[in-house]
Amino acid sequence: MNVAGIDVAHKTLDVVIRKNGKTTKACSFENTSTGHRRLDETLRKARVTRVGLEATGVYHFDLAVMLHQSNRFELMVINPKAAKHYAQARMTRSKTDALDAAMLAEFVEHMPFEPWQCPDGSKLALRVATRRLAALTKQRTQAKNQLHASQQSQFIPEFVTDDIELTIARLDQQIDSMLANVLSLVEKDSNLKTIFDRLLTVKGISSKSAIALMGEILVLPEDMSARQWVAMAGLDPRQHQSGTSVDKPARISKAGNKYLRSALYMPALSASRTEEHVRGYYQHLIEQRHLKKIQAVCAVMRKLLHAIHAMLSNQSNFDGSRFYCAPAQNAH
Repeated sequence: MNVAGIDVAHKTLDVVIRKNGKTTKACSFENTSTGHRRLDETLRKARVTRVGLEATGVYHFDLAVMLHQSNRFELMVINPKAAKHYAQARMTRSKTDALDAAMLAEFVEHMPFEPWQCPDGSKLALRVATRRLAALTKQRTQAKNQLHASQQSQFIPEFVTDDIELTIARLDQQIDSMLANVLSLVEKDSNLKTIFDRLLTVKGISSKSAIALMGEILVLPEDMSARQWVAMAGLDPRQHQSGTSVDKPARISKAGNKYLRSALYMPALSASRTEEHVRGYYQHLIEQRHLKKIQAVCAVMRKLLHAIHAMLSNQSNFDGSRFYCAPAQNAH
């Protein structure tokens, strides 16, 4: 079996092919549509059957879609943390693009192969748009913090404050425009609209939160379980115990999609205050299990993600009584 590893960068693709367990010399292509076609031809001539590349933000997506649609190769998009740990296990001393490509080829050859499932175009477009919306919102928050700081000092020139206010106003316009365009994208797709309306049945999930959640959830493979969703969001507990001297309290791993965690935070916080059953669960965690408030919110985020998985799997609206039901009080 011939396999290939591709190290993806902003402008270049470094490729290493392994034939019968032997590594060939690395070659490089431009990370453009023309470079993708040249790469496809090279892999086809080398009779490559499996390809592995590392997830690198937005830079790998067009290449991954092209390789998937060619129907010539099985494609695996490798989690960067898994690739890093594999390289550490091999005690790799140096790091170059060519060595990374060779390591990815070995990863594909020796590790369990998990084929990548390509989302449809509308879901990919939604994710790109919602992440842009998240970036604009973050920039606005930073600008507002800068404005607050500038107003606390008498030495900040007035024109600096005016410039910050202008930046905030411009970002407000961009956010409103982007949000309107994303909502229009959802309205035009009946499947997206159905999911959007279903998420809004959760008291605490706003329109903006709903599209942010959809942008991250809908690109995941359809056969993923709720527990895999939780792990993907980095909300699974991480144990740190060794021998008798090291036994730290469990914490969330954060080894996952930060955008999904961020999209869940405000809905969980809002639902903990406004939705009867979610509030009951939150208070149970605080009063009975003695968790700190932030720990309780993280637990609500995890349980809410389970609930959303069930809603989409069963095509049903949110049912608070299934989220949490307070134990009956003993009569005296």
